[in-house]
Amino acid sequence: MLKRTLLNGLLAGTLLAATGLAAFAQDAFDGPTTGPKAVEGKTIVVLASDMKNGGVLGVTTGIEEAAAKIGWTVKVLDGAGSVQSRSAAVGQALALGRAGLVINGFDAAEQQAALEGVTAAGIPMVSWHSGPKIGCDAPGGIFANVSTDAMQVSDVAAKWALADAGGKPGVVIFTDSTYQIAIDKADRMKKAIEEGGGTVLEYVDTPIAETSTRMGPLTTTLLQKYGASWTHSLAINDLYFDFMGPSLAAAGIDGKGAPKAGSAGDGSEAAFQRIRSGQYQAVTVAEPLNLQGWQLVDELNRAISGEACSGYITAPALVTEEGLANTTGNAFDPDNGYREAYAAIWGK
Repeated sequence: MLKRTLLNGLLAGTLLAATGLAAFAQDAFDGPTTGPKAVEGKTIVVLASDMKNGGVLGVTTGIEEAAAKIGWTVKVLDGAGSVQSRSAAVGQALALGRAGLVINGFDAAEQQAALEGVTAAGIPMVSWHSGPKIGCDAPGGIFANVSTDAMQVSDVAAKWALADAGGKPGVVIFTDSTYQIAIDKADRMKKAIEEGGGTVLEYVDTPIAETSTRMGPLTTTLLQKYGASWTHSLAINDLYFDFMGPSLAAAGIDGKGAPKAGSAGDGSEAAFQRIRSGQYQAVTVAEPLNLQGWQLVDELNRAISGEACSGYITAPALVTEEGLANTTGNAFDPDNGYREAYAAIWGK
């Protein structure tokens, strides 16, 4: 595991909770300690952008775990990676769960017209990664948008690539212009790489929902185009790297060879497995997805109770193969007592 002194040098003043999983286990929960007691017996709907996305799946799992503790029923609607499916799901959500709605993993601006109906019906909304503004009173009538600081995450990923390449990486950045936050994260990584002395070889805009079909041929094309000058890949989440390995292997590239992959979120199970085994991903800047699921339930309980949002912003962790060496889990789930802390707030 990287030592904290090295981490501070790498990030040039950007603070993280940990460099791997073990360090965070020593930290106390830094979230809310007070709030409303549980409003029991509610049914809430999770409107997921795409349950194939590891971040969305991890957050949904946390929501379900927290809901079981607080005494709620959860209905999950899978947007299946398409705007049309998500539009249809908003209509279903209005019928299914009038107690509360969780927007999970897509920009609320995409469904602005449909979500106005949710707001008009007086249904509280919280979200995970619904837009650039995190915390309380996010746009679109959202009570709280739960996330890490996306710009911090982008800086961490970019500065890892700079440090790993001795200040001179040749980087391909992958993003999806369907989502404003994805554009913002990619732009931030590009800026950090160029200001740090590295080169952005290409800025690739390709849909997250189509990575399974696009990333193989795209990887082969980029290898042919840039060859050895392509030293690092950076993406706005881990899903892009789910489908690059076979093309890299076919080109004779070792699992730990260049281009090395680093993700600016989310810390999916598949990403942890790749990092742990040294297979075509070197790092991820992981979010505490399960904790964020609990936070979403807590924020929704606050909204239902008519109280203010907590304003809590979780910290990410730079996860490396070295940092995972003495761990067995495939998620960044800090052992800091957050479950007990939220249960105490709810009177559970």
